[in-house]
Amino acid sequence: MKQLVRTTALATLTCLAALMPSLASAQNGYPNKPIRVIVPFAAGSTTDIIARAIADKMGQSMGQTLVVDNRGGASGTIGQQAVATAAPDGYTIMIHSSSHTVSPSTFAKLPFDTVNDFAGVTPISSLPNALVISPAKGIRTLQELVAAAKAKPGTINFASAGQGSATHLNAEKFKLAAKIDATNIPFKGSAEAVTEVLSGRVDYYFSPIAPVIGQIKDGQLLALAVGSPKRAAALPDVPTTTEAGVPGSEFNFWIGMMAPAKTPRDIVNRLNEEVVKALASPEVKERFLKLGADAWTLKPEQFDAYIKDEIKSNATLVKAAGLTPAQ
Repeated sequence: MKQLVRTTALATLTCLAALMPSLASAQNGYPNKPIRVIVPFAAGSTTDIIARAIADKMGQSMGQTLVVDNRGGASGTIGQQAVATAAPDGYTIMIHSSSHTVSPSTFAKLPFDTVNDFAGVTPISSLPNALVISPAKGIRTLQELVAAAKAKPGTINFASAGQGSATHLNAEKFKLAAKIDATNIPFKGSAEAVTEVLSGRVDYYFSPIAPVIGQIKDGQLLALAVGSPKRAAALPDVPTTTEAGVPGSEFNFWIGMMAPAKTPRDIVNRLNEEVVKALASPEVKERFLKLGADAWTLKPEQFDAYIKDEIKSNATLVKAAGLTPAQ
């Protein structure tokens, strides 16, 4: 009988110990101070724009300021490391893109574990990349671009928001499907990449729509296609790459929220609920419509599973593209 009592007491204490982080966070009235939102890309990038739209609305709902902290560079890995090593208390979170699932295949060694050092909160949006080019290049269709690349192999280049970023992988998948040879010119973020394409120094860029929608409408850039499985609501007259004659080139670009791995589950769930609430607001819906972004959410455990699956599929793409992991 005494042994049974001791065993029961031990089991109870073990359960209480496991619940302590969640109980503590609830008792502390989370959040009771500003929350830092690390964005692993430069200000003005699509990830940054989406992050600020969500952070503003979440801050109003949660009664605390969500401060966006841009940590661009190294294809997002600098910002990722800052979050992976941050205190898991809910006061440092990350809003990142699908580049999160690309870096394990494009870097020989990372200073963090992409799966085990992060807790998925939820995706926030999925949005297509538009293949944009300067009108001065004299190329008006995707087929003309493919023909130009095949006529002079290796002479055409494209911009990306960093080696191994989602914009890079989108372009590599297009290269494979179109059977062309083109060179990646990596930048710290979309803002720099767009500037170089506008100038004509770089030939084309699979850009998130947000940073280029204004230039497309003004005629400064020409959108030849979108890389998504379906057309973009913001660019309804622009065909997908498949519709334009390059099947098998679709790429899903997303932006989502993550936290350090040991963040208490009640905080992760609270953040998930706040993102869902923010996305349902008329203000965020209107901003997303202008950005060409579609709201997309999952439960935290579903997002974790999605990330694991996408890491595997991106590894297959990287191998097929013959990319050498950065040292």
